[in-house]
Amino acid sequence: MSRIAKEIIPIPQGIEVTIDGQNVTVKSKKGQMNLNVHPTVTVKVEDNAIKVAQKTEGKEANMQSGTVRALLHNMVVGLDKGFEIAMKLVGVGYRAQAKGKVLNLVVGFSHEVNYDLPEGVTAETPTQTDIILKGYDKAVLGQVAANLREIRHPEPYKGKGIRYADEVIHLKEAKKK
Repeated sequence: MSRIAKEIIPIPQGIEVTIDGQNVTVKSKKGQMNLNVHPTVTVKVEDNAIKVAQKTEGKEANMQSGTVRALLHNMVVGLDKGFEIAMKLVGVGYRAQAKGKVLNLVVGFSHEVNYDLPEGVTAETPTQTDIILKGYDKAVLGQVAANLREIRHPEPYKGKGIRYADEVIHLKEAKKK
């Protein structure tokens, strides 16, 4: 059995987990998330904890049990504490401003870029060059961060663009005569 799948997932107060066949639903005051579990994996709720096990032996069941456990853990943690991704804008005149469900970006184009945030994701701009994305779904939050980075990805000569706060950009040396 997968070493990851052997770990139990404690259920914090305020989180409700229901299992209906192969569908697992996790609810809290922040929202609700569903997961359709792979047929080679079983999920049980015992002693206020979620336990993942394999129905059959084999490589596929081993891989899927670890994946299902990781997805369930992300659901529980996200609905309890939430996730956060910090991003930075690097460049002269680059700035961001959060206006409700829209993130307004000025990143060197001839026009401003307005990015509509999906449901469950919020953005804060403590300074003009910092963006903090918050949400309870780790996959959606990561996709939003990747989409923002793609608007103006960091270029390799000056490092200008939108990057993750902990990202290191290795700058290339300019051509010399």
